[in-house]
Formats: sequence, structure tokens, C-alpha cells
Amino acid sequence: MRLFYFALILFTLGSCTMNTALERQPNVILILTDDQGWGDLSYHGNTNLATPNIDSIAYNGAVMENFFVQPVCSPTRAELLTGQYHPRLGVYSTSAGGERMNLGITTMAEVFKSAGYATAAYGKWHNGTQPPYHPLSRGFDDYYGFCSGHWGNYFDPMLDHNGQIVRGNGFLVDDLFDHSMEFIKKNQDNPFFIMLPVNTPHSPMQLPENYWNKFRDKELKMTYHGIEEEDQQFTRAALAMVENIDWNLGRLTNYLKKVELDENTIVLFMSDNGPNGWRWNGGMRGKKGSTDEGGVKSPLFIKWPNKIVAGTSFKQIVGAIDLLPTLANLAQVPLADSLDLDGIDFSSKLITGQDKIVDRVIYNHWQGSTSLRTQNYRLDMENRLYDMDSDIGQTKDISESAMPLRDSLITLKTKWEKEVNIKTQHKERPFPIGAPGYDFSHLPARDGLAHGHITRSNRWPNDSFYTNWESLNDSITWEVDVLKPGTFEVFLYYSCKPEDVGATIQLKLHKENISTVISEAHDPPLIGIEKDRFPRMESFVKYFKEIKMGEITVPKGKDLLCLKTIAMPGDGSIDFRLLNFKRKK
Repeated sequence: MRLFYFALILFTLGSCTMNTALERQPNVILILTDDQGWGDLSYHGNTNLATPNIDSIAYNGAVMENFFVQPVCSPTRAELLTGQYHPRLGVYSTSAGGERMNLGITTMAEVFKSAGYATAAYGKWHNGTQPPYHPLSRGFDDYYGFCSGHWGNYFDPMLDHNGQIVRGNGFLVDDLFDHSMEFIKKNQDNPFFIMLPVNTPHSPMQLPENYWNKFRDKELKMTYHGIEEEDQQFTRAALAMVENIDWNLGRLTNYLKKVELDENTIVLFMSDNGPNGWRWNGGMRGKKGSTDEGGVKSPLFIKWPNKIVAGTSFKQIVGAIDLLPTLANLAQVPLADSLDLDGIDFSSKLITGQDKIVDRVIYNHWQGSTSLRTQNYRLDMENRLYDMDSDIGQTKDISESAMPLRDSLITLKTKWEKEVNIKTQHKERPFPIGAPGYDFSHLPARDGLAHGHITRSNRWPNDSFYTNWESLNDSITWEVDVLKPGTFEVFLYYSCKPEDVGATIQLKLHKENISTVISEAHDPPLIGIEKDRFPRMESFVKYFKEIKMGEITVPKGKDLLCLKTIAMPGDGSIDFRLLNFKRKK
């Protein structure tokens, strides 16, 4: 009998050990909105809109009340992916190559992938277009979206799906959530990490009719507090976009419940910078682009049922740099000792519900302007000091009454700027072609340099195309770096008026060149005007036609790639959008 009980105990202990070993790591879904302000949520008291699904993450999870990102898109994305401040990473711009992170930096996706997670990103990447800067090169198994900083069309747009140029399905935000749920369906038996960086409420202000109809004539009872003028029609469009995000989040939440994964999925919600217009934002000073509080304070809601204490909130200052170590520790995913992180792990707060304040400083920087935030104070770009507990709007400079504190913070700012090399970070790099392991390299008009009469369709390059090509002396060039020699098929995306058919386009790289005759007119109208709810500042776009130019064999190394017209029967040549290099061997 004793032997029986002993065996039973061993079996029970063995079963417990086995269950613990087989306990699945949590899934992680990180939702990142684009240009949404802290104040664009009903949770934060904005009665102009209703965001019940986003708010439910806060009510059923934890709220970081003092969460800080960077003033614009690319720096924030780089920081949350790496746990390091963006000047260290070589990110100094939002376009033309300056948005790319240095190579050799470990990303969050790589950390989770190395731990056996399936990884995906759906939406706006904004940290590099060509491998090895592309999402597939940074740890993601599946990518669908656009790699540029903004896009000119949110309905059935041209997109990148794992390097293939495809056309989207319907309204882009809806489409991105659809892809996320499809990925969950395929990977529901294994842990997964999904980054969902949606493209709204960034302009152009396009959204489905039913959301716009609700806000078109809506009275806004909460408005911007400062002397700058709020354009309420722009605000209405932005808030309507946020309500669409909220509806999609509700769909995702319901799907997680349907497949019984909600209990073991960590869901995070945040924005990448302050609001993209003057609108209600809790009385804070600054908007997108500013290093003041309103330009860098973002919501951060985190939910993990039965693990993170529901309904808790924390005053500890935290930043995008903290997400990598925090999420890794929550998921029990190991981090290499060699990682040099600026961020801290605040996971213990989320699990225990205890808000023991850690004394630290968070830095915000953009285009030569640096401010810093302590738990209670902000030193702004002009070294004015504000008590953020009593003056969230930064209206009273307290420097004279707190000179020792101000001087000590100036010293910290100066030391940080030197440490991260902000004065030497603007290192221009060529655009890579033929990265080992990848059979595609996209060279968009955004990354090229026009010569002669050719002009961009808009001053903001991210979604632009080249037009006004009217001379044989005109050209477009790219500084490129062929990372692995080989033979490539080259595809050109163009439009051409009927009277300009017959133009011969030549591509030259190193000592090789190929050319093709434009034998078919393709002159589609500009799109977007009929969908815009507010006049845009970005380029209008159109659907371009793909044509194979031929095959070109090039050696490894840096060189100048040149696109020219060498025969022009009409008065003009093509409008140009994109080159796609596909490796053959």
C-alpha cells in the first residue's frame, strides 16, 4: 500500500512538472496607431468620440499614465523595436533613407522569433524598404503593408506582401486587422507575436462613409485650449478614423475569444507621437513634431487576463524603449546579456500592481531639439523647467526658483546628446540591392534623385512619383550598394500618355545597361480626391503599370544607378513610381 501511495505521489509530481513545462507562452499583439494623440480616446475624457474597445484594454488591464514616445514616427518605431534611443540607431529622418535602423541591432521580433514565436507585422513599417532593412530582415515571418512613411490611398492601395507588390482589399485598416486574424488562425497552436502598426489617423484623411457621416456635422464640445487655431473639420476626420480603429479592435478581441486565445494573449495599445493637429489633448503643450509633453506623451494600455492586475494604473515614467525588455520578461523570453538597452523592465509592476517609483530620465529628441522628462519635471528644448505635476501645459518656467535642479538637468541633457552622437548621426547610406537570402529589392521614386526637368508629384517624398519628364537629358539616379552579385530581372512601374508611347527607357548600373520601349499607353487618373475628407498635403497617387525591362548582371559593390529616356517620339516620357529587382541567380 505504501508503495502504491509513493507511486501515486511520483505520478502527481510528474504530471505537475509536465503541465508546467507544457504551459504555453503568451501571445503578444502590439497595436500602434499613427498620429493619434493622447487625448483622442474616450478613456481620457474626450466626449467627442467613443472608443469602448480600446478603453476596455485599460479597464481590464493596466494603464501607464506617463508613457513617452518620440515626436515623429520612425524614431518611435525604432525605439520600441530595439529598446534603444533612436540617435544610437542612425535614425535621423522620416524619408529618403534616414528612417533606417543600423544593421546588426537585435529587434523585438528577432527576440520572440528566436524563442519559437511566429512573428508578423501588418501596416506601416517606416524603418526601411529594401532588405536588409525590410521587416522580413528584422525578424518578421510575414509582412503586409507599406514600408514608407505615409501612403496616398487607403482604399485598395498598392502594398508590399513579403516583397511582392500586391493590391489591398478595401479600407486599409480593416484589411490589416483581417490579415492579423488570418495569421492568428494559422498559428493558434503556437505562440505568436504580431505588430499591428495601422496607418491612421495619419493623413490623408480618408475613411469609410459610415464613419464620416457620423462626424461630418458633429458638434465638438472639447476643443484645443491654446492660441493656435484648430481646424475642426480635420479633427472630425481624425476622430472618425480613431473610431474605425476601435471597431476593428473590437473585431480582433472577439476573434481572440472565439478561438479561446484571449486569456493567454498580451494586448498593448499605443500611438507613435502626439496628435497631427491642434485638438483637445488634455491641456498639454505641443503636438506631433514637438518635444514638449503634448508631442511625446502617448497612451499605453496593456491587458493580460488573470496575469496583469486589471484596473491598475501607474504613474512611473516609462517609454517606448522599455517595451522590449518588459514584453520579453512577461513572456519569459530570454534576452541576451550582450544587448545594450536604454530601456528598463517594468513587468513586475504589471504583475504585482505595485507602483514603486524608479528614479530615471527619459529623453526626447528630434531635428536638433532635445527635452527630457523626470518623474516630476520637464526640461524643454530651450532649457526652461516645468513642474509637470502642477503645470501639465508648461505655462510657468520655474527655472529661477529651482536653478540647481535646472542646471543638473542641463548637464544630463548635454551628456546624453554627446553619448548618442546626435551631431554625427546624419550618415547617408546607399540603398541596397540583392541582399543575400532575398529575391526582391524595391527602389521607389521616394529614394531617387531627379535631374533636369523631372519633378516630384509632391514635396513630401514618401508616396510620391516622378513626373514632367520631357527631355533626353533628364534622369533619375540612386546611390546603390549591390550586396551580392548576380543577375536580376528588373520591373518598371510607370504611367504613360497615349501621345508619348514609344519612349525608350534605359537603366544603367555599373557597366551594364538594359532598355525597354513603352509600347502601351497607361494614363490612369489621380485617385484620392473623391475619398478625402479634408484637403491633403501629401501627393495624390494613381495605379501604375508593371513592365519587365529585362535582365541585368551586376557585380558586388557601390555604384550609381541611372534611369534615362534615350528615345522620345512625343513631347514627354513616362511618370515613374518604382523599380523592382528580382534575383534570378
